[in-house]
Amino acid sequence: MQMMIVDDEAHWVDNLSMTKPWHTLGIEQVHRAYSAHEALQLIDTHPIDIVISDIQMPEMTGIELIERIRIRDKKIKCILLSGYSEFDYAKKAIQYEAVDYLLKPPTDDELMGAVQKAMDQLNNEWELVSSLSRTQFTLRENLPHLRGRLLLEALQGHRYSSSEWERKLANYDLPFHAGDAALMLVRLDEEFGHYDSHDQTLIEYAIINMAEEIMGEFMNVWGVKEEHGYVVFLLQLKERNDDIGKETILEKLSIQLQSKVKQFLKGSLSIVITEWFTFPDQLYDRFRQASAYFRQIVGDEREFVMRVSDVETAAAQGPLDVLYTPPTFIHLLESGQWDAAEEKIRAVCAELDEKWSESWEHCMEAGFLITASFTNLAHRNKLTLTNLMGSDIEYLQSGEAFSTISKLRKWSLGVLAKLKEGTSNEVKDTRSEYVKKIQEFTDKNLHLDVSLRVLADHVNLHPTHLSKIYKIETGEGISDYISRLRMDRACHKLVTTTKKVYEISLEIGYMDPAYFIKVFKRQFGVTPQEYRDQH
Repeated sequence: MQMMIVDDEAHWVDNLSMTKPWHTLGIEQVHRAYSAHEALQLIDTHPIDIVISDIQMPEMTGIELIERIRIRDKKIKCILLSGYSEFDYAKKAIQYEAVDYLLKPPTDDELMGAVQKAMDQLNNEWELVSSLSRTQFTLRENLPHLRGRLLLEALQGHRYSSSEWERKLANYDLPFHAGDAALMLVRLDEEFGHYDSHDQTLIEYAIINMAEEIMGEFMNVWGVKEEHGYVVFLLQLKERNDDIGKETILEKLSIQLQSKVKQFLKGSLSIVITEWFTFPDQLYDRFRQASAYFRQIVGDEREFVMRVSDVETAAAQGPLDVLYTPPTFIHLLESGQWDAAEEKIRAVCAELDEKWSESWEHCMEAGFLITASFTNLAHRNKLTLTNLMGSDIEYLQSGEAFSTISKLRKWSLGVLAKLKEGTSNEVKDTRSEYVKKIQEFTDKNLHLDVSLRVLADHVNLHPTHLSKIYKIETGEGISDYISRLRMDRACHKLVTTTKKVYEISLEIGYMDPAYFIKVFKRQFGVTPQEYRDQH
């Protein structure tokens, strides 16, 4: 856990943070804030769990600080310290759910006890949120969606190891195992076409329920609607039914499902079923084979129940696998996964070398898809391939880039590198623009509120995101920059003007001149007036 100590008395903050054995309670990091504004900035950029704050501070009291903390994060636990034992303070502390209210100076036992109490409350709250029973309840509530998503990902080509399959099947309470299985692809024919999307979903759900009812006596049934419109069922015989004649049972039950849907839902189905195959290793290949069978053999015909033939197709007619297996190339580019995108190109070219070394069409197919992905990303980033590639664009225009696998590999990796560089430069330019806007705004409004949240709102970014961008681009934190700017401006005004110290304090954003003097002396070792006299 992380804790923050807030007080305008710097020696008090430093003493509490550095001399107490917080680590024995499990506190990993103790942040220091010398004002309420600094405290709010730290909360915006760090996962603070516990705040110990003085009540009497310039610019903002500890009670007001808690009020603002509650707006940001209701889970943070607050402990208040005060030299006053007035009832109104205690009442306000209770109102804002302070863990404890201690009189200064507290004893070590009082302070450590209050922090332990705060930690106990946090642990109890998070244990409730993350409890096994709650997680299991949530899992049960979402099981249909999770099961469907798992099967859909497998049908799309996601590969899981044997141990991952075992774990996922167990977690989702699916009675499937490695071994013989079959697929049944169901297409809803045109009678169902007049339903809107909501009613269509209900019809598909009803068909899944009917399939489970009809087939459930003999086999385990796992169904999902896939992206091309088929309702797909993975089927696996139950152990006690190994002798029922599995070569014919699928067709018999499929015809029965077709009949019941026509009788009760008033619509027809076309069904393609596969031969038995080894699950999960052959799942993706058999699904792809069955969906191709639908397109090539069934076509627009209705009310068919057909078994996929195991006739081998000529190698030259087969599809590329790696190119379309998720995550797809365009998705890798969109998410900025440059290393994975490079591996994808190499894997596609390796598959071409292994399976389609003599097929110009397969090389062209890969080249067109890769180029389309490059072009899409370039246009999204307000770039063009022509500008990125220069004279190399001629290889694309002439078709030379796709003429051989080796040329496709070299050309694709070259474009990827240039696209990465162009995008990286754009990111750097964007960061620089944010820094410029922040510094210009701060320079003009230093006498006003220039807290991290105000600056983040000015550039429409989350405070944490803005803080990281600024630190990456400049090497210093925003609060450090503002403090440095205030002190530099104070020094300049002290030397070049005759303004009073309190006037300068207000002009650089310190509402309390006494606090400004304290901060200035901590920075330079002398008061503002002494600094003026020396210069």
